[in-house]
Amino acid sequence: MHIEPGMLAQAKILFASVSASGVLAAHAIGLFRQPALILRTVLAAVFFSLCMQSFHVPIGPSELHFVGAMPIYLTLGFVPTVLGFGLGLLVQGLLFEPADLLHLGVNTLSLAVPLMVLHHTVGKRIRTLSVANILKLDAIYYSGVTVMVGFWLMLGEVATPLAAWGTFAASYLAIVAIEPLLTMATVRLLQRHADRPAIRLCFDLAGRA
Repeated sequence: MHIEPGMLAQAKILFASVSASGVLAAHAIGLFRQPALILRTVLAAVFFSLCMQSFHVPIGPSELHFVGAMPIYLTLGFVPTVLGFGLGLLVQGLLFEPADLLHLGVNTLSLAVPLMVLHHTVGKRIRTLSVANILKLDAIYYSGVTVMVGFWLMLGEVATPLAAWGTFAASYLAIVAIEPLLTMATVRLLQRHADRPAIRLCFDLAGRA
């Protein structure tokens, strides 16, 4: 889901950076009301970074990453996941890929906007974590990610063939097939220990059955 340096004009990068900062700032307000969200945000950033580093290959005009979005979202909550994406991408850029810092705002929006849409539509209503429901969440989310990448490519200074974007979008079918297994295993493991104070503090399993 990364947009490579040189694809976007400076004005568009600036617009994305300002927009991403606004999104993160708006959600960061909740940290002051619930201090536990700070810990969960840090955990989200760490888990997200580990997932991103575990698997990433160039595909077409972008990269296929194992994002781990649904395990993070369904165990740590919406706000920590949104903020964790931004923080995790910053850490990735500082430690591993300095060139990606140029498009930090762009890449943050590519992950955060689909999650916001998912959470405020389907995500809030799902309480039973069946395989079918998790597959639905993954399919909706990663469809949104590929649409966001297509949006940035459409705004790019270099023309990108539709077939190249299609190759990238199709590659996420593998993530949609694999990630639900990790999601279900993670949720079930945490639920077994849900009565422990440390688990209640670090994770948000309320209403997940």
